[in-house]
Amino acid sequence: MAPRKGPLAKDNATPQTPCSPPPPLPRGLECRGCGCRDLRVLYTRYRAGSIMRVRACRHCGRRLVTRETAG
Repeated sequence: MAPRKGPLAKDNATPQTPCSPPPPLPRGLECRGCGCRDLRVLYTRYRAGSIMRVRACRHCGRRLVTRETAG
C-alpha cells in the first residue's frame, strides 16, 4: 500500500493543544507600503483638542497621518 498524502497523512500532522490561545497580534504603527515599524515624525499640529502628526517610513519614505486624542 502506498503512503498517504494530503491533510490526513501522519507526517503532516502537527500536535496542538485544543485550548491554546492564538499568538498575540503586534501592536503599534506599521508602514502600509513595506511593513516597517521605524516611522519618524515630520511635523506635529495641535487642532481642536487633538494632535495630528505626519510620519514617514524610514525605509520606503511613505507618509501617514495619525490623530491622537486624550481619553
